[in-house]
Amino acid sequence: MKTIPKPLVLANQWTIVLSVVLSLITQTAWILLIPLISSLLGLLTGFNPVLAVVKKLLTKPANQYVQEDYAQLQFNQWLAVGFLIIACISYFLKWSIMFNVATIMVGLAALVAILGFCIGCFIRFQYQQWMYRRKKSSAE
Repeated sequence: MKTIPKPLVLANQWTIVLSVVLSLITQTAWILLIPLISSLLGLLTGFNPVLAVVKKLLTKPANQYVQEDYAQLQFNQWLAVGFLIIACISYFLKWSIMFNVATIMVGLAALVAILGFCIGCFIRFQYQQWMYRRKKSSAE
């Protein structure tokens, strides 16, 4: 199973939270492009610039930190990217309510994850359970 050090996951979450706060204060979407572009690069090419910078700042070898599931991070990244895209498109279309809703949702999800409850993990678990039950019932 591929894993990723928890400090990198936290850095990713803090990048989203701080970008969201700045974006909501300034009511501009440009700052959301930082987590959006870095997350998209990570998903599409495997290179996330934010994680690359933070990885250089780790004081111990990566395997000595608590590890997180890489597949789960990827799933969460896709969710975050979706909300960030919705927020950016809404901003450029001048749909301020949708911009604020999408921005707040991705920010709250990242903040709650920092505090210890991963909403994306819960969604993925429920989806996997649903797929398992569906597969099991079709096999019977």
